[in-house]
Order: sequence, then C-alpha cells, then structure tokens
Amino acid sequence: MGRWRPPAAQGTALVTPEGHARLKAELDDLWRVQRPEVVRALAAAAAEGDRSENAEYTYRKKQLGGIDRRVRYLGKRLEALRVVDTAPADPRAVFFGAWIEVERLDDGEVARYRIVGPDETDAALGHISIDSPLARALLKKRVDDEVEVELPGGTARFAIVDVSYATSP
Repeated sequence: MGRWRPPAAQGTALVTPEGHARLKAELDDLWRVQRPEVVRALAAAAAEGDRSENAEYTYRKKQLGGIDRRVRYLGKRLEALRVVDTAPADPRAVFFGAWIEVERLDDGEVARYRIVGPDETDAALGHISIDSPLARALLKKRVDDEVEVELPGGTARFAIVDVSYATSP
C-alpha cells in the first residue's frame, strides 16, 4: 500500500475579514518566526555528524516539512479566498457571516453559531463552516423558520430564534 492519498475536497472559498487576518498572521508567523528557528535548529543538528542516528535531525526535518506544507497551503488558499465584508441585502435572512441563535426543538437547548468559511471554524467560538449540514440547512431561512438536519447523532430539528450580522456575539 502506497502513501498516495486523494486530495482533500476544497471547501467553499469564502472567509470573513477576521478569518482572513488570522490566516495571514499564521502565514507570517510560520514564515518569519517558526521556520527560521527550525532551520537554525536543523543546521545545528546536522553539524553534529551522523544523521542516520540523529533523532534531533530527523525530528527537525519532519517539522520543517510540516511548516513548508502549511506555508504552501496557506499561500495558495489565501489567493483563492474571497473576503466577505458586507452585510447581505436582507439582514433578516441567514447568509454567510451571520450569527444565528437556534433552539433545538426536541430538548429546548439554545445555541449561538456564526457561519464562517471552512478555514476559520472554531467550536469554542461557535464558528461553524458554511459547508456543515447545519449551516447548509439554515442558509436563506429567517427567524421562526424551522429546519431539519441530518447530524452524525441522528436527525435534529431546529427553530431560528435570532439572526444578526454584528462582528461579535
């Protein structure tokens, strides 16, 4: 069995201004801070002699490869992304960048999510990808609309309680 893997499916090429800034900052940090440190450590490890038994050298080579892979990905991805920095024409409907408060109809649990690009999802912040089943079901809906979503745990029904386009909750 070879190492080849099929390429991952590209997500929707949209990003919020905050997400774009975060990705650019990550690229800058990788290129200007982390990569030079790893290259210096790699050079020091290489100077120690026999590389075949040098664990530090092997580790730093893998680390450098990981950084270079991420730099390549971010460079290409940032060129392809479209920054969405305007509110939609209808601010009462759910579109990209919206903060949505939903109530799960089976147990009454209320949750707040923001629909963002696949490169900036963060469960801790409540950011969900526009490619997620919940976000896809919510798009173009309005307050008091109900949606049924097929989640990994089974089918769930949600009602939209609130929609806003403020930059923070």
